[in-house]
Amino acid sequence: QVQLVESGGGLVQAGGSLRLSCAASGRIFSTYAMGWFRQAPGKEREFVGSITWSGGSTYYADSVKGRFSISSDNAKNTVYLQMNSLKPEDTAVYYCAASGGGDEYDYWGQGTQVTVSS
Repeated sequence: QVQLVESGGGLVQAGGSLRLSCAASGRIFSTYAMGWFRQAPGKEREFVGSITWSGGSTYYADSVKGRFSISSDNAKNTVYLQMNSLKPEDTAVYYCAASGGGDEYDYWGQGTQVTVSS
């Protein structure tokens, strides 16, 4: 099992920044990559971006490319989502997830709310 705990959400004005953290524990060695997802009210969950533990390769959704960045601190088993130039449409619950490979994410955190006011 892998446990994931997100933190860092909150209320921010449009144009502002937030950094989310995702602390992983448990059988982390079984995971290949970490992903960030978000779900806005009344909408389906969408992929935001991901990072591999080894090599730190990152991928981003077009909607956040150039504004969001993902990094990891392998020594702390923690992944970060730096969000800049936030827009009201970025308002959502943000989740981190762990993948054992491919596009399947097997473990999920509890989510953290991000609200961007206009």
